[in-house]
Amino acid sequence: MTATMDTTKLDQFVGQMVGNMTGAAVCAGVWLGDSLGLYRALADAGPQSSDVLGSSTGCNGRLVREWLDGQAAAGLIEYDPATDTYELSPEATAVLADETSPAFVARGMNTLAAMFIDLAAVEEAFRSDGAMSWGDHHPCLFDGTEWFFRNGYRAMLTTEWIPALDGVDEKLTAGARVADIGCGHGASSVVLAEAYPASEVHGFDLHAPSVQVAEARAAEAGVSNRTTFTAADARGYRGLFDLICFFDCLHDMGDPLGAARHAREQLAPGGTVLLVEPFALDDRTENLTENPMAALLYHASSTLCTPNSLSQEVGCGLGAQAGEVRLREVFTQAGYSTFRRVAQTPLNLILEAKP
Repeated sequence: MTATMDTTKLDQFVGQMVGNMTGAAVCAGVWLGDSLGLYRALADAGPQSSDVLGSSTGCNGRLVREWLDGQAAAGLIEYDPATDTYELSPEATAVLADETSPAFVARGMNTLAAMFIDLAAVEEAFRSDGAMSWGDHHPCLFDGTEWFFRNGYRAMLTTEWIPALDGVDEKLTAGARVADIGCGHGASSVVLAEAYPASEVHGFDLHAPSVQVAEARAAEAGVSNRTTFTAADARGYRGLFDLICFFDCLHDMGDPLGAARHAREQLAPGGTVLLVEPFALDDRTENLTENPMAALLYHASSTLCTPNSLSQEVGCGLGAQAGEVRLREVFTQAGYSTFRRVAQTPLNLILEAKP
């Protein structure tokens, strides 16, 4: 029996899809504006015409005009019809142009770009064993991941998250050994090294090209003398550490239980694990309806995180929406006696584990 279609609901659903398509197109425009330097040229410069902006950035003026109108229609850039000029508000500048702002997200659009670029390969993963390793993605993904998290780490890691851990801030201030597992481009490692000059930070990542970028980032920040970066997986590094960190990476791993067990074995007496994972509610039905980040993170998980996990030994496929209860199970099975949430943001759960 054919169900009767509700035309009002149909219209609403079509409107929802148009909104989704609009959001995707605007995100592509944000990626373009950041890559071409258009936002930076608009920032704190006052009203500008499209021709002036095109000239100052070395871009085609006609295309810049279309881009500006799209940005104005999306409410990202202010347009004055009386003077035919465009301007970036202070709030938009913080989000789109200021690389030091905690709210800066423009460069994180590289992650979304990679999702589209790699769709054919992801489709093949769906049709086969589900596996697609991190290193098989377009380089946009590595840049996007760095910038998606970088400024949040700079704003909160050493000012809120580390101080919330039991006695860790004092240890790092006095001088301690830190392991940053899955360090990527080294954004978190550099923040730790800058804040705690008496400590040494060791970054480990399976993706060798990212390790090379991390070394360059440390050099740029002037902390090479207290950082080292090594290509190694989450069960392959050695040494005793006072703090072992997993920043938004444990759920990507093929064997998160093995990674947690190995970290316990590498902890110095009295050591701590800092686990930062995507925010999720423990009840999946509630998470689908009450977590505003769920739609983004589930889609990222199905195209990036879970395929990477399935490409590795064990292939747990924990996923980016595991939630605190599931993560606690992993660390309890790994032999930890203490596991608690010490902070949270709209994007992340910040968790402490101790043997």
